[in-house]
Amino acid sequence: STIILGFLPETFRMNLSFRAAQRQIWAQQVLNDADFRLESASSDASFRSYWRGLSAGQTWIVMDAPPNQEDTGPWLAMAQRLTDAGLKAPLIRAVDTENGFVLMSDLGTRLFLPELNSKTVDTLYGQALAALLQMQLHVPCADLPAYDEVRLVTEMELMPTWFFERHLGFTPSCEQWDIIELAFRALISNATAQTQVFVHRDYHSRNLMISESGKPGILD
Repeated sequence: STIILGFLPETFRMNLSFRAAQRQIWAQQVLNDADFRLESASSDASFRSYWRGLSAGQTWIVMDAPPNQEDTGPWLAMAQRLTDAGLKAPLIRAVDTENGFVLMSDLGTRLFLPELNSKTVDTLYGQALAALLQMQLHVPCADLPAYDEVRLVTEMELMPTWFFERHLGFTPSCEQWDIIELAFRALISNATAQTQVFVHRDYHSRNLMISESGKPGILD
């Protein structure tokens, strides 16, 4: 639905951008809660952003994915596959495809990363590995693009570009590049020889949430 800001109070129009007002009013309408207010929950490496609000004693997350920059379709489809496989992914309450809004359940605020230490690492990573195995065994992937050699090379090249050059300011010599390429080749040969399964592509401690059930909440 299109929100016309001319009908909103002047103070509201002054304090919120059109996008922020559109996002909040849409969520209020879906939840039938005029008092629902959104605050920033997190941002994403893409153009997506996430917003949290409280309604009737329950917190909700709104994903804002501008449709001219992000397609929510694949994200929604993969979230559903994870849920269907018994994994803990966000449950979708409502979707506005035209404007790029998604209302979903809130998996909480306890990321794995800040709570990892010598006492918790075995338990938390044990849960993460169990969920990863469940994902590989039960999430269908036959209709998805193959995680082939081209994709593997593209992903591996992020390491020298972002870690060496951007983060460390280090440019490998020709001899060092030879070592890196040999390592890449060994990893690619090993990976492509294995059975192909569903790949999350961003499965790490910043995208895993601690839950009371022992099943990690899986984001992104």
